[in-house]
Amino acid sequence: MGKSADKAHAKYFEIMRSLSAEEKLLKVFEMQDLGRELAMHGLRNRNPEAPEDEIHRMYLGLLDRCHNLNF
Repeated sequence: MGKSADKAHAKYFEIMRSLSAEEKLLKVFEMQDLGRELAMHGLRNRNPEAPEDEIHRMYLGLLDRCHNLNF
């Protein structure tokens, strides 16, 4: 990382440390929602003809593969 990225990273952690437990948990939920939205958007872009139920099945497959990589 460059110096400006290092500073931004440090500032991010400073801000996160200052949050209450409730605020941190809300951030986790926000990041989870963002990740889901990004994944679904990517699947829709790569599969524009797929119906929404198929996109949802693809998303569940992504979650399953990611989950299995962590455990």
